Amino acid sequence: MPDATAMAVSEGPDSVVTWLGSDTVGRAQYPDAQIVDLDGGFVAPAFVDSHVHLTATGLSLTGLDLRQATSLQHCLQLLADFAQNHPDGPIWAHGWDESAWPENTPPTTDDLDRVLGNRPAYLARIDVHSAAASTALRRDTAGLTNAAGFDPQRPLTADAHHLIRAAARNRLTPKQLQQARLGALDKAASLGIVAVHECAGPDIGGLDDWLAINRIDHGVDVIGYWGQPVTTAHQARDLIATTGARGLAGDLFVDGALGSRTAWLHEPYTDAPHTCGATYLDPDAIAGHLHACTEAGVPAGFHVIGDAAVTAVVDAMADTVERFGAPALARCGHRLEHVEMITAEQAARLGSWGVVASMQPTFDALWGGPDGMYAQRLGPDRAGQLNPFSLLASAGVPLAFGSDTPVTSMNPWETVRAASHHHTPGSSLSVRAAFAAATRGGWRAGGIRDGETGTLVPGAPASYAIWDADEVEVSAPADSVQRWSTDPRSRVPALPRLEPGAPLPRCRQTVHRGVVLHG
Repeated sequence: MPDATAMAVSEGPDSVVTWLGSDTVGRAQYPDAQIVDLDGGFVAPAFVDSHVHLTATGLSLTGLDLRQATSLQHCLQLLADFAQNHPDGPIWAHGWDESAWPENTPPTTDDLDRVLGNRPAYLARIDVHSAAASTALRRDTAGLTNAAGFDPQRPLTADAHHLIRAAARNRLTPKQLQQARLGALDKAASLGIVAVHECAGPDIGGLDDWLAINRIDHGVDVIGYWGQPVTTAHQARDLIATTGARGLAGDLFVDGALGSRTAWLHEPYTDAPHTCGATYLDPDAIAGHLHACTEAGVPAGFHVIGDAAVTAVVDAMADTVERFGAPALARCGHRLEHVEMITAEQAARLGSWGVVASMQPTFDALWGGPDGMYAQRLGPDRAGQLNPFSLLASAGVPLAFGSDTPVTSMNPWETVRAASHHHTPGSSLSVRAAFAAATRGGWRAGGIRDGETGTLVPGAPASYAIWDADEVEVSAPADSVQRWSTDPRSRVPALPRLEPGAPLPRCRQTVHRGVVLHG
């Protein structure tokens, strides 16, 4: 209710919303209820982050965050300062982005060795699809020099990156890893998030990491996806039983990332005309995985960013529809992660098949625009077609929004603002639609489609957050057709004002099924 000033929830572990309305009616209807005065707090359904990496996020909170680096020299100075203040053990760092530096050059092995000497160090690029590593870490990584993506000086990609990342992880203690996971979940709760979709896999953190996450007792729900291909329905069912994952989806890599020039493109990169990126799963493997999962009734999905990767997956889905029928595909709840480069025809097909697009709007906020990383890698014409949220929504593709943390900030209001203020005219969503993709959309993508979860209607789980918001309004993108009135008399629910530069809401309390997780 847009004009509700009070809410009643039931007690107990499965607490639900029982009523919404005005204060006076509520006090009369529930005379014996415990009353909590929110003093002007804004109450809204809690958020769901549809794509996270919890251990890596926690390590970025306790390790070195290089997202603040403004140049190569600044990056190396931050590294030197961190090493001096943390003299023992390996260094785990994340977040450098050379596309925004004046040198436009990533750190080399020699750069790290000059700063660190004989100390192991792993420095992941912001997209986590490449990493710089010191000689001390490289030397102790078996098979590195023969792996695809190896370079003695430049950051490592593909298989070489997976090897060096695993080697760096193996140097961390179980206690460090567990503290990182719990820290990431605590961070989520502090931002009004009550559920996350962990995108795990053999090349992410490995099975031990995922099983450790799955055992955590924390108030934030963890919905797991395991990114490993299968070829038969029997394998799909066995892998689900072994992992306890919701589906064989998430970061099952078809390609890499645009920033690392490993996204799979139809045409070469503008700033690297010798390459069209990397292909990690060929079309036959993609189709085989989809066939097996659809037959088994298991959610399948892939990490796809480049247009060639998207084409390969959509074509494989069309083949799956021909073999099993569209209803069988839709029942499974298949999903695609990122899906940044997609045509109108492809979007229409995904919409007709009920395939979820799990997307990260903050990618555009960070890398879109005429001077952003996308334009550097692809040129302005191709870059302007990336992350077309309105196109996908208008084609009926169910949207779920997340952060891909630690790649971008976990703050869900940043996600909603980015989706409603796209760099490309005509690609934005309304704040209302973006908020729905970051709340109900995440629950639906995770298989909960009861029509109540992710809302605050009577009967819905009492999962909500209380915010300090400076101003609320009913808004719609300036470059799209509105489907509702912004006149207060229309009783359309208002949301916090999210104009660029406006302060974001601050989380006062997070509650999940009646249990306070934060505040």
